[in-house]
Amino acid sequence: MSAPLTEEKVAHDKSPDSGSNTPSFSDESIDNPTGISEKALLRKLDYKLLPGLTLLYLLSFLDRSNIGNARLEGLTDDLHITGNQYLFTLTVYFIGYVLFEIPCNIVLKRTTPKLWLPTLMLAWGVVATLMGLCHNLGGFIAARFFLGVTESGLFPGVVFYLSMWYKRTETHYRVALFFSAASLAGAFGGILAFGIGKMKGVAGLAGWRWIFILEGILTVIVALTAYLFIHNYPSTAPFLTEPERTLIHARLAHDTDATNDEKFAWSNVRAALADYKCWMYGFGFHTMSLPLYTLSLFLPTIIKELGYKAAEAQLLTVPPYAVATILTLLVAVASEKTKKRAPFILASTSLAIIGYIILLTAPRSKPGVSYVGTIFAAAGIYPSTAIVLSWPAANVSGQSKRATATAMTITIGNLGAVLGTQLYRPKTSPRWYLGHGFALGYLVFNLINTAALWGLLERENRGKRVRIEQGERSEGGIVSDEDVRFLFQT
Repeated sequence: MSAPLTEEKVAHDKSPDSGSNTPSFSDESIDNPTGISEKALLRKLDYKLLPGLTLLYLLSFLDRSNIGNARLEGLTDDLHITGNQYLFTLTVYFIGYVLFEIPCNIVLKRTTPKLWLPTLMLAWGVVATLMGLCHNLGGFIAARFFLGVTESGLFPGVVFYLSMWYKRTETHYRVALFFSAASLAGAFGGILAFGIGKMKGVAGLAGWRWIFILEGILTVIVALTAYLFIHNYPSTAPFLTEPERTLIHARLAHDTDATNDEKFAWSNVRAALADYKCWMYGFGFHTMSLPLYTLSLFLPTIIKELGYKAAEAQLLTVPPYAVATILTLLVAVASEKTKKRAPFILASTSLAIIGYIILLTAPRSKPGVSYVGTIFAAAGIYPSTAIVLSWPAANVSGQSKRATATAMTITIGNLGAVLGTQLYRPKTSPRWYLGHGFALGYLVFNLINTAALWGLLERENRGKRVRIEQGERSEGGIVSDEDVRFLFQT
């Protein structure tokens, strides 16, 4: 546990009128004996941690979504896969993903990030490569299932990992930077598929096979180097000096439980399962994952059915993802500066709703209007999803409970993706009323869930402030640790 805080200090740091819920080293009440600039330290952490983690997620999202690009290059024709069978290959990925997310985060807590994350990547890189060597539907379904299993631990693992390095108010921006790799993967995927598709016939292989093989081999190569650039936690990271390590531990001790030497306990897993807020975080991602994954998996097909050729459709997937990447970063910066989450989710989700309304109502004779709808949809979905995914990492206390809550969010969320993969059926082409309609409905439910969670968190914060002001004391004789350090981010 962190050092005891006096009531006067709590009142100073956690005043309801304060612009931030977390103290910084600019506060006179917190000593920074190291003489190190906090901003300089954050820049160093960002430089050492974020590029490598973002690269891992970029390749993860590329390897799971390139099936949409491969379809345009003849995947379904060569393997004699019908439209509904193709949808099942998308679904089975998320079955593996959902089943193994929480177990993977438990393994991460019981091992180390330096060992576990690169090993996961190496495994999914091998599976991704083997997808290019499949010769029948059964083999391809098996490969997709194990791709989901091996990729399941990366995102929840990294979100938990970042919470062990940064203060709660700093995690969203870093998670958003990390998640922006998803939209970058969409943009790169279209460009790569356009180029790799021209390798049709090389070594007697179809273009779609080369998409899986080359992108999978790239993942394997990066995984082998990741053992060198993925670090464990601040207490052992070799790139830190002892004064820097001291500063990191001191700033986290006043804001999170990241410095606690917490042993894994099943009671903390049960605590996450019993917390209604953890379920609402999960439902928040559930309502975003359906539109997120249906767009990423079906965008090449949606654009092609507007009347464009396959090669044109591959390239036209780039602008929606480029706009989404830019807005994800801009919204992350704004959310970080204002210390708000819910208002930005509501605004971004509303933008995506406009996009689907355009897709559902645009005249068939005007494909350009429908294409604009895809840009609006992507521009709203990705910023909202980035905030939703970082919310539990900022608000759930207890390391094992937070690791479980993060995995719960992804697990519950990806159940929406499981449903979404069955919605874009061939017989609904080219208007896709079923898929677009479900995506629109889910986004509306996201607005409702976000507004409700916002109100509930504000109500709990008001109760905590009252207890702090009244000097409520725990058994140790101080204001309770939960109240001091965990006013919820709203």
